[in-house]
Amino acid sequence: MLNPLADEYVQTDDDDPALLFTDAYNQFSGPVFGYLRARGVDDPEAVTQDVFLALYPKLANLEGGLQGARTLLFSIAHARMVDHYRKRERTPDSAPYEAELDARRAPSAEEQAFGRGSLGVTELLEDLAADYREVLALRVVADLSVEETAAIMGKSQGAIKQLQRRALGALRKSALRRNGTP
Repeated sequence: MLNPLADEYVQTDDDDPALLFTDAYNQFSGPVFGYLRARGVDDPEAVTQDVFLALYPKLANLEGGLQGARTLLFSIAHARMVDHYRKRERTPDSAPYEAELDARRAPSAEEQAFGRGSLGVTELLEDLAADYREVLALRVVADLSVEETAAIMGKSQGAIKQLQRRALGALRKSALRRNGTP
């Protein structure tokens, strides 16, 4: 039996905001979530839903169909990410966990799941400058074009290309340094 909701059977009707919304959600909810997660948003799933809720009322006046929705989605996601960091700046710092003061005898769930000393992508990205992290999140995680990334970041396309090249070089150096190779 064929699934009428499968991607190959959904046809976007630019005149019907509900169909455009459904198609946009099916195609871009994962990349929006990945972008927000890579940028360190505390609850990327909730913010992803907020991004799509903000998109729906704007669909009636949207031009460009699905690609226009994609650009608008990542513009909204970028604004929500900026709002997240602004809110975080106004929030008092919480006390950090200090392992040496922990008297428990059993290892923590985090240590068992990830192992002590493991290095993930998030840690590598933390070593990069903010613009480098942003351009990599938009270009690699969100899979946006140079033009779309330039529009979101407010920079020229040439600046985005140069920024991405420098970010990848800095990421490579950081990874090599952390792995102990020159």
